[in-house]
Amino acid sequence: MNWDQIKGNWKQVTGKVKAQWGKLTDDDLDVVAGHRDQLAGKIQERYGVAKEEAEKQLSAWERKATDSWFK
Repeated sequence: MNWDQIKGNWKQVTGKVKAQWGKLTDDDLDVVAGHRDQLAGKIQERYGVAKEEAEKQLSAWERKATDSWFK
């Protein structure tokens, strides 16, 4: 799954984001609005992890994305 698909379907994907990173608020997700770099920053901020760790978590989550997320 590429990030353009995730960004284009951001409203449908926000539930999956919150399931993975429960500390992120609805306001956080509204601000992120599908931008990968901003999501990584919010993960860093809320979980107190380094940029590399946030990117690692985000990449792993992105690999799990399937078309069923957008239905």
